[in-house]
Formats: sequence, structure tokens, C-alpha cells
Amino acid sequence: MTMMTPQPLDQQEDEEMLVPHSDLVEGPQPLVEGPQPMEDNAGTVENQASDEPQASRFTWTIENFSRLNMKKLYSDVFVVGGYKWRVLIFPKGNNVDYLSMYLDVADSSSLPYGWSRYAQFSLAVVNQINSKYTMKKDTQHQFNQRESDWGFTSFMPLSELYDPNKGYLVNDTCVVEADVAVRKVIDYWTYDSKKETGYVGLKNQGATCYMNSLLQTLYHIPYFRKAVYHMPTTENDNPTGSIPLALQSLFYKLQYHDTSVATKELTKSFGWDTYDSFMQHDVQELNRVLCEKLEDKMKGTVVEGTIQKLFEGHHMNYIECINVDFKSTRKESFYDLQLDVKGCKDVYASFDKYVEVERLEGDNKYHAEEHGLQDAKKGVLFIDFPPVLQLQLKRFEYDFMRDTMVKINDRYEFPLELDLDRDNGKYLSPEADRSVRNLYMLHSVLVHSGGVHGGHYYAFIRPTLSDQWYKFDDERVTKEDVKRALEEQYGGEEELPQTNPGYNNTPFKFTKYSNAYMLVYIRVSDKDKIICDVDEKDIAEHLRIRLKKEQEEKEDKRRYKAQAHLYTIIKVARDEDLREQIGKDIYFDLVDHDKVRNFRIQKQMPFNLFKEEVAKEFGIPVQFQRFWIWAKRQNHTYRPNRPLTPQEEAQTVGALREVSNKAHNAELKLFLEVEYGLDLHPVPPPEKNKEDILLFFKLYDPEKEELRYVGRLFVKSSGKPIELIAKLNEMAGFTPDEEIELFEEIKFEPSVMCERLDKRASFRFSQIEDGDIICFQKQPPPEGEETVRFPDVPSFLEYVKNRQIVHFRALERPKEDDFCLELAKNHTYDDVVEKVAQRLGLDDPSKIRLTPHNCYSQQPKPNPIKYRSVDHLLDMLVHYNQISDILYYEVLDIPLPELQCLKTLKVAFHHATKDEAVILNIRLPKQSTVGDVLNEIKTKVELSHPSAELRLLEVFYHKIYKIFPLHEKIENINDQYWTLRAEEIPEEEKNLGPNDRLIHVYHFTKETAQNQQVQNFGEPFFLVIHEGETLADVKARIQKKLQVPDEEFSKWKFAFLSLGRPEYLEDSDIVSSRFQRRDVYGAWEQYLGLEHSDTTPKRAYAASQNRHTFEKPVKIYN
Repeated sequence: MTMMTPQPLDQQEDEEMLVPHSDLVEGPQPLVEGPQPMEDNAGTVENQASDEPQASRFTWTIENFSRLNMKKLYSDVFVVGGYKWRVLIFPKGNNVDYLSMYLDVADSSSLPYGWSRYAQFSLAVVNQINSKYTMKKDTQHQFNQRESDWGFTSFMPLSELYDPNKGYLVNDTCVVEADVAVRKVIDYWTYDSKKETGYVGLKNQGATCYMNSLLQTLYHIPYFRKAVYHMPTTENDNPTGSIPLALQSLFYKLQYHDTSVATKELTKSFGWDTYDSFMQHDVQELNRVLCEKLEDKMKGTVVEGTIQKLFEGHHMNYIECINVDFKSTRKESFYDLQLDVKGCKDVYASFDKYVEVERLEGDNKYHAEEHGLQDAKKGVLFIDFPPVLQLQLKRFEYDFMRDTMVKINDRYEFPLELDLDRDNGKYLSPEADRSVRNLYMLHSVLVHSGGVHGGHYYAFIRPTLSDQWYKFDDERVTKEDVKRALEEQYGGEEELPQTNPGYNNTPFKFTKYSNAYMLVYIRVSDKDKIICDVDEKDIAEHLRIRLKKEQEEKEDKRRYKAQAHLYTIIKVARDEDLREQIGKDIYFDLVDHDKVRNFRIQKQMPFNLFKEEVAKEFGIPVQFQRFWIWAKRQNHTYRPNRPLTPQEEAQTVGALREVSNKAHNAELKLFLEVEYGLDLHPVPPPEKNKEDILLFFKLYDPEKEELRYVGRLFVKSSGKPIELIAKLNEMAGFTPDEEIELFEEIKFEPSVMCERLDKRASFRFSQIEDGDIICFQKQPPPEGEETVRFPDVPSFLEYVKNRQIVHFRALERPKEDDFCLELAKNHTYDDVVEKVAQRLGLDDPSKIRLTPHNCYSQQPKPNPIKYRSVDHLLDMLVHYNQISDILYYEVLDIPLPELQCLKTLKVAFHHATKDEAVILNIRLPKQSTVGDVLNEIKTKVELSHPSAELRLLEVFYHKIYKIFPLHEKIENINDQYWTLRAEEIPEEEKNLGPNDRLIHVYHFTKETAQNQQVQNFGEPFFLVIHEGETLADVKARIQKKLQVPDEEFSKWKFAFLSLGRPEYLEDSDIVSSRFQRRDVYGAWEQYLGLEHSDTTPKRAYAASQNRHTFEKPVKIYN
């Protein structure tokens, strides 16, 4: 579950600030506030605890706290559970105005590869005046090499911490407490799910555990699986383009394969790109969207109606008058039920609340047509429940007081057996069929572990409704007992005793962040029909053939891998490869070994027999072959080192590989030397003694900027380069007396080293040896007279090493390349912006602003590069461990250094009478206020009258979340994820009567009849409603305000919505009676909804126009 409602950045909830302290994490990020590792680390090991935890408390007293002048500070090391820990704090904040505090694995740098440990912990700053105000936050984490610390970047505001009256600093001393509970972690590297449980898991694509838990739940409803198998598909379908085929394929693999199954085909069939797979979404939303898609694709097939048969129930909304005989009812269908967790101790309490009767009396009377206003009771009763009952537990709620989404971790119980006929059928409507026994057995429990903005999903399922439960956690399936699946998923708090004597021994409590989020029950009377047999005859023949072939290919690959230890791969490079590659694929060294002919040879084969294989392959008789071993030099170059000896050639291939390669990577790399006579036929290789050196030659042409391989020669170590001039000229096709210059190519990592070779010094004196590379060219012209870009070999190699083609895109068109520039990785910031300015014909390069590319999302990163904040082009292109070749540019109207002192806000101004919004970029000094922004807007727009007052609103997903106070500083206002809207304040709002209400009015639509999810759209607005005013009166004012034609307006429905549930209103209803709250600004979840189809053109200023948002609705596109 990620963020379903935006969180104002100035009021962060405790748990979502769990982050590693480093600000370098750049991977796919499910969170608006900055770095957080991928979701699965937040809770993957919740159940890997193999025994009772060990726990203790560490107290750290920090003196002279306000005088600490270091950025970060570590506590002493303390030991819990046999592990070393320490607390890390940033006294002045980790780039935020909050104290930042983390728990750190003290010896992480010296632990063995692959280490991992799991801890629940809380961190606290003790209030030394009144302990009840102690600031404490708790969480849990799997610590590993990549995330060796974890905690809270925004632990508490620095203003509170340093305020001497608040009690956190007394005598300039701060007291920090850490409660840590460590659980041992089971090693699952060797675990075989199929062998241990008979089931296999699903691979996680990045943040798809929410999908995996749902797919496993649906797969284990055999009737559903059978229906999916019976959806018509053909052998010509492609799984990545067909949801039915992809799901059939996935289910088949879950049923018949021995190892975990990938979901990429399925997500591709949804039309998702990689980025969608890194977006963590809501299980309920995916469930509805997927079932709706399948329902649609089942239409007109033998399995049409399956989704309804399994999951659809009906309830009746009624209003019944108390004093007159009048009753209004409406039947609605549901595929799942949302049950309240807050304030309910169990599922039955939630159902009681669901059918609770509301009294409509006093100001809130019901208008009963000819009976006028009447006291009435209003409620919901169930007409029928489905065979498979899906209960969504409302673990995530909007907290109006805290102005943010929060996760409800309260204890909430659910039974193994659920009786919905209890208390004489109190949940059933009068027309319900009482002969149907609504007794249900629990089939699966979907669990969410973590906070509101990220976490991990997994499922407990009992596939046959037996007593044996299984936990499906991505790739791993484990047997679990009923206590694990039920009681441990109720939520609430866990109390752990201290185990370290000598410490403060009071027990301490941890909130359980892992708890049930969705329950699936199966009706006992339908059990045999739903838990049916599904076997191969249910699977289309073309699918069986396709998947068996896939499995065989996989098996061949596995067998190939399994036998790999019996074979050696021998890679043979020849002169032909050098000629083919140098100057095209490579410039440095001699060859790319991945592109030469390779042989898979049994290790037991004698090398001399292998030479016969080579003779067959290349047509070179055995007696004309001489093989050289390659060696990696200390400077990281890779060159032929020496010929194989006759004794080595007599050995087996395996023994030779051991000698040549101590890395045991099962590869043997060789260079095949073949000499040719004048008739171009092979001849035996010449004798080689210690005096002979094998050299390789490359020729450089500065005019063509071309480097190519021209051959190799044996030279005597006592000889001199000058003696080779004629021969080299012949190899190059020059005249015999052409003046040439020679250079030795020494290395290219981390930088190029290529030095002029003294033609008159001996090779021995110049330290030339076997395998060295000599580059030569015609004598370059004297300095200052060059007419070419790279007059000599070193300058050309330097250029090749650093050149980088960069694709530049305009930031407002982030999908299209605008132009490409050839730059150098070592270009400075100034070099790069100068080249871009030149290309754009711009005089002032400081008006160019660049933004780097996110390789994961294939989008611009949220923050542009600050002026001269990076040294070189390479720093702009590096993202995590990848190098991108894309940069985004903007042309500013003022120089970037000036702009950085200002704050720019994108504001949509809505005129009082005109339809179209005007998009304004307001630029003011960072210390300016909202009032300054509005004054600036007044100078740029046309107002309905000169004295009009303006206000600034925050709009997100078509709801108004905030009216900004005039004195609020603009520095912290975020316009990347929210839309800022300015508008005139209508006169009627300025003169509210004592009983008038200012309410929110939003447009909405429901996606389908089955999927009752409310989707807001269009422009939200405020409306004054007067006491006693009926809906008919309000409608007339809304129609006039929005200027909607009668015919269209007659189709609109009006509803009061509270937390997403519509309650439809009649024309005679008194609207003000619904809106009892006076505080409107926190009440955007209570609004008057206008239900009609969404025909509005999409605004160009939708939230985060250039930047990607972190929360998208789930969409299946195909």
C-alpha cells in the first residue's frame, strides 16, 4: 500500500521516514520524501524469526549537545543478540530541519559477504522534565551490506529539540534511548519450496510483492484457475500481449514447475513498463482492476460470468420512515467489502458497524415525497453473500488531525469460521434467501508489513481448507501453523522481556507493523464446487505444448549449467579477429574475447586432440598452429604472454586451464599464431627464443581519424625500431622512406597512457616485451601547424577513451531526443553548458539548466543540476551503478545562479468568469510569503474587479487539500506533485452568515457497475450552502455557476461523500444537515459529489507535468 492521499511535506508521519542515513540511494523510489530503498526490505523477514528475540535497552547521554559541531555522531558500541550495534545521529539534521537518528550495525565493514540480521527497535529522545513527552519512534528492518543503518531522517524538529523550555535539552545534555530486539534469521539460500511444501513462489520484479500475494490467492481458488484455463486462447497469441494467455501460462507454471515463477510476461500483458513494476500499488485496487479485465475478456466465452458467480454479492440501501408508511430502497452489487478496523475489535464488530442504523431526525430529517420531512432510519442490509467473500480491512485511513494518511496497526481479530447468519440473520435483508447457509471458512490472509508509504506484502493460504497453512512470500513458500496465520496477523502490540541483566529491566513494547489487510473466506456449502480438481485436461493442448517446450528448453539450459564443471570453454582469438575489431568495436588492447570463436571442450580431452578440432574449424593443419596464453597485466591490460610449451600441449584441457587461469572461471583464452609463406599458405611457426619478442602493430590516420590493426612481427630485443621502418611502411602501404612516428600503447585504465617510442633505443632499453602494442603514424606536423583535430596517437586515444555521445531532450518533452552532442566524459560543467548553448544559438551558457536522467524510470530525475555543483560530465550521467547517455535541458530567462536564489512556483490562475486557466510561473525570493505570490499574480492577470481578493489552494487528484495562509513562507511549498491554484474569493464567501457552511464540491464517476470505486476528475470548488436549503436550490446555483445545459445537467446525480462512500441525495434533502462540521479545511474527504461522465479535456498543468509522480492509480492497459 503506497500513498493514497498526498502528505503535506511539513507534517510527516512517524513511520514513513524510515530511511537509511545515506542520501545517495537513487533506485526506484516509492516515496515522495526522498531516498528509501526498495519496498521488500521493509518487512521481508517478519517471519524468518526462528526463535524468541533477545532484547535490551541502551541509554546514551550526550553532553554539550548544542556545541557539537560535527555533521554526524556515533554512540559507543553495544551488544544485543550477539551483534554489535550503535546509534548514529545528525545533531543538525541530515539535510533537513529535523534531528536525524538511525540504528547502525557497528561492524558492518568487517562482516562476511551476504551477512544479514533482523531487528525490531525503537529510538527515543527522553524528555527530562516530563517523561510522558518523550519522543519515541519504532520500526523494524532487515539489515544487510547495502542497508547497514536504518531509522528516521525526520525524527523530531530541531526547533523543539533545541528549545530549552521543552525539556529535551537540560543543562545542554541530551539523553537518547534505543530499545533493540534481535531475532535470528533462518538461512533460506538452500531452501526448496516445492520439495518442502509442494508449492512454488513468484519472483519479485522490484516492488511487485503486492501483486504476487494476490495472484497466489486467486490461483489457490481452483474454480477461478479452471475458468482462466478455459478462456479461449490460440497458439498464435503472444503471452506478453494477451492477459488470458499470460495468466494461463503463469498458473500452469505455478502448478507444474519446480522452481519459482517469473511474472514479467503477465505485467507486460498489462501494458506495464519496468517503471510500473517498481511502483508499489494497492492490492484491493489491483484485484478490482484485474477481475474487471478478466470479466470483460470472458464475455462471449464458455466461462462468461465466472467472476460474478464467485465474487459478486448484493446489498440493499434503505431509508424507512418511522411515523408514516414510506420506504425507499436501492439494490447494489459488490465484489469485496471494506470493513472498518479503527474502533472494531473483530470482523463481527465491523459487520455490526456496516449495518448500523442511522437516525435521520431534527435538522437531518428525510424528505419522504408527499409526506414531507419525516423522522427516518437509514442503513444497509445484505440480500446475498458470494461463494468467495473478499474482505478488505481498512488499515489505511486519513487522519484529519494530523492531516495525513496513517496506517492503523490496532489489534483486529478474525475467525477461522465466520457465521454471517448469526443473531437470527441480523445482517440479512427481508428478501434474503434464508435457505442459504452463510457459514464461511477462512481461505487466505493477505498481510501488509511496514508503514503507510511502503512495505511488503505476503499471504497465508490454506489451499484445500485443511488445517495446514502455507506462507507465500514472493519466491519462498513455507509451512506455517494456524497461530502464525491468524493470531500473529491480528496486529496490536508485542511485549518483549529484556534479556540483558544489569540494564533497566522493564519490558518494552513494539507495535506490530505486520498485520492482515485482506481476508478471503469460502462458503462451506460451496466448498466442494470451488475447491475442485484442476488437471491437465483443463489446459488447452496448444498451451501444454508451448509450455512443455519452454520447460524442456529451460531444462536443457539447466543441464548445460549442471555439466559445466565437466567442460572448459576455450576462446581462440586470431589475426582475423584483431583486424575485424580494432577501430570498430574496440580501440584499446587487441580483442574482445566475447566475440571470438569459442569451443566447449571436455576437460578430459588432451590438448593435442583439441588442436584437431581447431584444424577442422579454421582449416589450419595442426603442425602450423602455435597457441599463446593471454595474461592480465598489473596495469589491467590483457595481452598474449607466451606460447604454450610442448609439455603443456601434452596435458588435458582441464589441467591446462588450471595452470593458465587461477580464477577458476572455466575459460581458457588463447591466441592462435599462424605464419603464412609467400604463396599465402600456412607454414610452420618460426623458432622463438628468449631474444625474440612478438609485437602487435596499429596504424593511425589523423586525416580520417582512423585506427586499424596492420599485423604482428617478431623482433629481437637488442634490435631498434628504426630497423623496422621499411617493413612498417610496407605494412601501412606507405613509400619505403616515409617518416613515421612510433608510440607504445601502455594502458587505458583508469586513464590513457601512450608514450612516444625512441626509434634509436633498443627494444630491451625501452622495456618492450611479448604482447606489447606499437601504434604508428606518418610524422605529425610541427606544433601549431596542425589542421586536424587529433594530430597524434595519444591525443586520438585520449579522445576515444573520453568521448561520450549525449542525447539532449527538452525538459518539457522528456520522451523525445532533441539533438545529440559528442562530448568528453572529462568535460567540466562549464564546457557542457557552453556546448549546449552553442548548439541552441544562445549567447549566455549560464541560462542553460540541466537535469539528469533516472535509468530505472526512464524519466528526468526530480531535481535539476545546480550551477557548477558537479565537476565533470561523467558525474552528470552516473545514476546508481549505471551510466546514462541522456540529459534534459531548459533555457531559462535569467542566469541559473540568480534563479537558485529565487523560488519558482507554477500556479494555475482560475478567472472568476472565464473557463480556461492561465498557467503562471511566479518567481520570488525564497523568503517571500503566499501574500507576496498573490500580489505578484494580481499584476499579471485580469481580475473581475480591481479590489478582488485572491487565495492560493493546493489541489491534488481533483480535491482541494489546503488553503494557504497569507503569511506562509513559499520556500517549502511543493509544486512538483501538487497543483497550486489561485482564484478570486467570491463575494458570498466573504459574508458567511452564522449558519452558513462552506463545503467542498467535487466531480466524480464510478468506474463500472461492479467496481464501485469513486474516481474524482475535473476542477474541485467551494460552495456556500445556507441553512434549510434543499438540494434542488443548491443544484440550481451549481448549474448556473458551471453553465451546464439543462439536458446534460438532468443526467447528473448528487451525493454526499464521506471517505469515498457516496450517499445519494434527493432534491428535497436539506444539504446543510449533512455537513455538520464547521472546520472545512481538513474536511476534503467530506464533500458534495457531482456524479457524471468525465468529458472534460485534460488540463495541461496536471500535477508534476515534467516530473514523475510516485503514486499512480493501477492501470491495466490491454
